[in-house]
Amino acid sequence: MTEKQYLIDALTVHESWRIFRIMAEFVDAIETLSEVGNAVTIFGSARVTPDDPYYKKAELLGRHLAKAGFAVITGGGPGIMEAANKGAAEAGGKSVGMNIRLPFEQKPNPYANVHIDYKYFFIRKVMFIKYAVAYVILPGGFGTMDELFEALTLIQTKRIKSFPVILMGSDFWRGMLDWIRNTMLSEGKILPEDLHLIDVIDDPEEVVRHIQRYVIV
Repeated sequence: MTEKQYLIDALTVHESWRIFRIMAEFVDAIETLSEVGNAVTIFGSARVTPDDPYYKKAELLGRHLAKAGFAVITGGGPGIMEAANKGAAEAGGKSVGMNIRLPFEQKPNPYANVHIDYKYFFIRKVMFIKYAVAYVILPGGFGTMDELFEALTLIQTKRIKSFPVILMGSDFWRGMLDWIRNTMLSEGKILPEDLHLIDVIDDPEEVVRHIQRYVIV
């Protein structure tokens, strides 16, 4: 066997064993989250600070959701995620932090009373969807947009059961929503009914009431 062939074979074995690490991460996550009950997944920027108005809204939202009997799931990091976990935990609710190992920015916040640590982004994304009865999306960056549009795509294509997708922060989202209506819709890239997949609600208490219309806790 040549050295090149030996290296190819070793790499193939290494890739095959990675399947078992992926399976183990799925099993750990499912065992943990299956005990959580009805949960609302909240997304938003990791970069906002506690004095930011959106941090305060996310904290209030987490508190109201916990009091209404919902668990709160976030990405487990700082910013909006920390705020939502804090609100839920301080209200006595289940506060789930699904942390991803990143070389920068993502550090676990101290307010999650249920912790899951992920190596693989795609497993974490599956768990966000699988255990959510609703998504609430606050202002954020690329990661927030990724989660928003993945949920909309899965609902639109009927790959998952429809659930509320709520945007908080109408000023932040206005430009994107205008573009969706005036460009995507007007050019026939989406259907008029696709616009109904998104709700825009700024008040945390109204967000909870809206979710309760779809879910009985």
